[in-house]
Amino acid sequence: MQWLIAEDINKIEVLPTELPVEPIRSDALFLLPELNRILHLEIQTTPKSDTPMPIRMLDYWLRIYRKYSCPVEQVVIFLKQTTSPDAFIDQLTVGNTQHQYRVIRVWEQESEPLLQVPALLPLAVLAKTDEPANLLQQVALAIDKIEEQPQQKNIAACVEVLASLKFDKQLIHQYLREDLMQEAPMYQEIIQRGVKSGKLELVIRQLKRRVGEISSKMEFQVQELPVEKLDALSEALLDFSQPSDLVTWMTNQR
Repeated sequence: MQWLIAEDINKIEVLPTELPVEPIRSDALFLLPELNRILHLEIQTTPKSDTPMPIRMLDYWLRIYRKYSCPVEQVVIFLKQTTSPDAFIDQLTVGNTQHQYRVIRVWEQESEPLLQVPALLPLAVLAKTDEPANLLQQVALAIDKIEEQPQQKNIAACVEVLASLKFDKQLIHQYLREDLMQEAPMYQEIIQRGVKSGKLELVIRQLKRRVGEISSKMEFQVQELPVEKLDALSEALLDFSQPSDLVTWMTNQR
């Protein structure tokens, strides 16, 4: 061992050689064929993360590269203004390992370029400004100019969701048409996701009380269940007493 490490070592502990990998899901991946590159986006409301963002980004990069064997450009977009140092970290450095990625803090971005592109209007509402209400009004006017109604509705729904991170709900509805937002398929999808998130949190908590800790792989499978299956699981778990009961139930759902 001294031949490899070049230091005096008196104690060595042998570790298991199997390295388990927990399932993870990135926020967005785009293949850019003309650049022979993959764009990976992670969108964070706040810097809070169970696993520090630099470690997550290295983990994402390695998995993406192993799968596609293609250069990967990574960007983390922070939405909600914060002074947390975590929102200003753009690399992981540990020993000889260094991994770097881009960080965009939306509240530092100029609003004008974002206002010119319909798809960026949800971000524009969080951009830098000395007159927040005026910016909200500008975004609302830009939405009104979108000719394709499905696109207009979806963008309006996204604007409302992100605007709620910064503006009072009453002010949002003063400038944005509530009927337009609620008709959007994306708005309905967001509502459904919120419903699922609440049910999922409750089911996971109940499972851990009934059977104790469950494996990360099994928890990931539970997270993938549709809402109606979560409802069924919330009833079935009342009869569970050990982790194998959950495994059996999940197997029968296939």
